[in-house]
Amino acid sequence: MELRIEATDLPGRECAAAPGFPGYRDLYVAVQRRGRPAELLDLFPGDAPRARWSLECEAQPAPGGADLPGTVDLAGGVDLTGRYVQGGPGARFVYLNWVTGNGDGWALFRRAKLLLAAVDREVVEAAVERGVLVARLRLTDAKGRPLCAAVRPPVVTWSAEG
Repeated sequence: MELRIEATDLPGRECAAAPGFPGYRDLYVAVQRRGRPAELLDLFPGDAPRARWSLECEAQPAPGGADLPGTVDLAGGVDLTGRYVQGGPGARFVYLNWVTGNGDGWALFRRAKLLLAAVDREVVEAAVERGVLVARLRLTDAKGRPLCAAVRPPVVTWSAEG
């Protein structure tokens, strides 16, 4: 199964300082590999018109079945796993890391957590059948900064395609 993330409205290459926010330059966003924060998939500059990631995942019956919090009640529950899927059963998510180039590599300063447990049951059922689960979101928050923290609908829209 494919998990596709389609992002628009990136915040730009610079983010000005403000009270409680130091500001950053040379912004990029990427998907973080599970258990390897320094391993980033497909870096996009903060001023790109859009960003898109395609992640291979497996949809498996969830351990503990449908009673496991955060799983979808589909044939005893669905658990999505893969190289870029973080967290344990019932609490899966994907990190979008915001980094800056610092000459020695990348420095993480913020990240968004796309919560897979927030996907509606019907959408997951259709995605398992059709083969593609799609997340669509804007990557600029209400203050004009890079989107961060836990991301749930309506900030992200989930659909099935394929």
